[in-house]
Amino acid sequence: MNWLTTLPIPLQTILLLVASNVFMTFAWYAHLKNLSASPWWAAALVSWGIALFEYLLQVPANRIGHAEFSVAQLKIMQEVITLSVFVPFAVFYLNEPLKWDYLWAGLCLMGAVYFMFRGA
Repeated sequence: MNWLTTLPIPLQTILLLVASNVFMTFAWYAHLKNLSASPWWAAALVSWGIALFEYLLQVPANRIGHAEFSVAQLKIMQEVITLSVFVPFAVFYLNEPLKWDYLWAGLCLMGAVYFMFRGA
């Protein structure tokens, strides 16, 4: 990850959070498609294994990001990235219908971004 350290801190943070969220989304929801016939505890064990990789990216992302962002800004950034990763995952991987509610939720998050970053 040496190339990552040459990038500006905000970009390092965003890239690590996006990658972390991909693992998080798979850990939280992929078992609904892939392990639906398995017992819940098997799905939980697989999800925990996937979540390990989420944390291996998320913890450095927050440590790096905290050099330039407040904890509240990091949290709002995380939520925006979560929705940005979740919607394509739900639509393309889980075959869920695309709903207008995703847009409205995104607009609400943009309001949260405005309030968290307006004084920065």
